Amino acid sequence: MRTLMSNELDRNIAHRIKESRSILIASHVRPDADAVGSVLGFGIALMNAGKQVQMVLEDGANGFQYLPKYDLIVDVPSIQADMIIVVDCSDPDRVGDVLEDYGQPDLVVDHHKTNIQFGELNVVEPDQVATAAILFDRLPGWGLAFDEEIAACLLSGIVGDTIGFRTSNVDAEVLRRAAALMDLGADLSRIYSEGLVEKSYSAVRYWGSGLNRLHYEDGLVWTSLTLADRQEAGYPGNDDADLVNIMSAVKEAEIALIFIEQSQNDVKISWRAKPGVDVSGIAFDLGGGGHAAAAGADVKGPLSEVQKRVIPITKQLLEQKNK
Repeated sequence: MRTLMSNELDRNIAHRIKESRSILIASHVRPDADAVGSVLGFGIALMNAGKQVQMVLEDGANGFQYLPKYDLIVDVPSIQADMIIVVDCSDPDRVGDVLEDYGQPDLVVDHHKTNIQFGELNVVEPDQVATAAILFDRLPGWGLAFDEEIAACLLSGIVGDTIGFRTSNVDAEVLRRAAALMDLGADLSRIYSEGLVEKSYSAVRYWGSGLNRLHYEDGLVWTSLTLADRQEAGYPGNDDADLVNIMSAVKEAEIALIFIEQSQNDVKISWRAKPGVDVSGIAFDLGGGGHAAAAGADVKGPLSEVQKRVIPITKQLLEQKNK
């Protein structure tokens, strides 16, 4: 992989897209609003340009029915693609198994600090608030136009990753992008409500299990969600239903940490940190990645053993920061 200057990179990507007839676009497992919004926004733009497009997410797009064409997302690819695109994903393992027969992606578009540049062409901008924001900036230069549907998808990604414009990296330019997407027809009120405010009854019951075993000590708040919790609540996902974002509102806490049991020997971990604390290094060392203020990893082992391993190293990070 050779390093390309921005203008040359954009020309190269535009040429690849123009010459491709069939394009596969994917993102990470347990997709969030930025993953789904980026897949759909990019995918719809490509379809509007006359491309055959298949949008793939291993865990589907449950919970994002408010976004246009969400029902076109599949969990298993079925086309022979000329071009493979991965968005909002820092490494190939995070995509899951859906691209294992396709080789190296032709293009990776991402904003995670821990991205390992695993595409042939890589557009990685860690200073951006969302991958959807990168696509807002870049799609026109790649020969792709916006419409109301694309605007809604990209605005959903920006709203989701900034938790409703509340993260410390939101500046006036981010708000200008959001305003431009609204001018194109994106409904901010609906996106905000559907994406951040409204929760299913089963999700709130699921939260109850985690909140009931909440712990706080020396700037760290943590909890866990088990397979039994998920079954009892009737929650259909394999994520935390955004509970970690609720925990990050604890005033005394500098880091919020949640463990979500995926199986008897697999635990998903999510960190959220206040400004001045960088949790991306811990996540990366455990095989995951993310941002300074929001990161995650999947760790093999029973829930109790993973907690015994991860809680101390997270506390140690706080101790080093506060020295």
